[in-house]
Amino acid sequence: MQALNLPAARGWRWLGAGYALFRRNPAILSLLLLTYWMLLALVGSLPFIGSLITYLAMPALSLVLMNACRVLDRGLAVTPQSLSTGIRPQAPVLVGLGGLYLCGTLLILGLASLVDGGDLFRLMFIGGDHGDLPADNPEFLLATQLALLLVVPLVMAFWFAPMLAAWHRQGAGKALFFSFFACLRNWRPFLTYSLSILLWSGLVPALAMGLLGMILGPGMAAAIVMVPLILVLAPSLVASFYVSYREVFVEGAPAFATTVGDEEGPEEGGGDGDHA
Repeated sequence: MQALNLPAARGWRWLGAGYALFRRNPAILSLLLLTYWMLLALVGSLPFIGSLITYLAMPALSLVLMNACRVLDRGLAVTPQSLSTGIRPQAPVLVGLGGLYLCGTLLILGLASLVDGGDLFRLMFIGGDHGDLPADNPEFLLATQLALLLVVPLVMAFWFAPMLAAWHRQGAGKALFFSFFACLRNWRPFLTYSLSILLWSGLVPALAMGLLGMILGPGMAAAIVMVPLILVLAPSLVASFYVSYREVFVEGAPAFATTVGDEEGPEEGGGDGDHA
């Protein structure tokens, strides 16, 4: 498996490319994303084991979204078979990835607990009261900053891992390895990608909400801004996750196929660029 080394400017275009992919079938991507959120919320609400099941199932559920983006990118119809591509044969690996992500999250929160006495852990897993955690609590703020710093390599290791496991038949360790170093080699485009997300999901909505709030009131302004954020930006963001995979590992125009199924072999990266 080889990962291309892309210039920084490429990451700036990933969100726009995700929006273009979303426009191919807005209804299906929006519906799948809403279903994904609902399933995670329902399972997560189960007492005692809800959080565990959520983490274990998250790689497979997220892969359903990536399969939909992959099919739309190839100009094919989204079918139940295409949505499940790679999940059944690699189910143990995907569940293992979820378990490893849970262990990594617990380790990070455990280290943060050394700073704040476990406040962040309780907030994340037990549902602590936000009122008990004032914004000016220095220990809690320091623990949050520490957790955000430590979660970056964790996210890098898992960014491409479900796709590499399902579509390239890699084991958990190999998928995590290639995902981490692919992200590391492409830290520049990922940095500009992050800035693009911050612009369109943070600064632009805040500005629009402020301007509309002066005219329509804060409640109406929030409602008007949140609708496109949920129905357009969120699925476009999900599609941009796939775009980052396609450009890092499979640069160039996608290879069109007549079917997409578990019988597919591993794809090979191609196109111009430096290789890892």
